Amino acid sequence: MAESVEDWFIYILRCADNTLYTGITKDIERRCKQHNDAVASKYTRVRLPVVLVYQETAASHGDALRRELAIKKLTRTAKDAMCSSWTAK
Repeated sequence: MAESVEDWFIYILRCADNTLYTGITKDIERRCKQHNDAVASKYTRVRLPVVLVYQETAASHGDALRRELAIKKLTRTAKDAMCSSWTAK
């Protein structure tokens, strides 16, 4: 079964301490809820609440992983610029 373009999301969350967390998921709403319910990541668990500040789609799991790594390698300034240019839909 072929994956559609919107099957994977790369996302950035802004934590309560103003740090950024980057991850991937197939269900962005469920994953954000998991983060805020403290059942997702050890990193965000102690930095609640978190807010979705950026998301984009990827065609495959591999593409999502590669893009996540590329975003994680960006400077904080570049990540902030990405987040400020994104508008929630």
